[in-house]
Amino acid sequence: QVQLEESGGGLVQPGGSLRLSCAASGRIRSIYSMGWYRQAPGKQRELVALITSAGSTNYLDSLKGRFTISRDAAKNTVFLKMDSLNPEDTAAYLCEALITPTGAFKNIPYWGQGTQVTVSS
Repeated sequence: QVQLEESGGGLVQPGGSLRLSCAASGRIRSIYSMGWYRQAPGKQRELVALITSAGSTNYLDSLKGRFTISRDAAKNTVFLKMDSLNPEDTAAYLCEALITPTGAFKNIPYWGQGTQVTVSS
């Protein structure tokens, strides 16, 4: 099976930075995209950023350049560098990947368990 493992969350003060990592492992034929969603209590889950196998990226408009997504394709790993964090960024951050498993010929969404990011003084 395919598994996503996230790391890098934690408590940070306003203005600080964090880097999240998500590694996909298992029986993978190909990966179409990997990205990050976040969900805060009482709010709708929203896409933060994603990157496709072709290298194209998509960001939440309100981030205004504070976040940067990147990848290490050889390791099936995606990173999210978060700078100038503010309390509004507090949320559970979930890695999502659109993956075609070995033996299949269509993309299937996979989700990590989530990593908590808390921005507070």
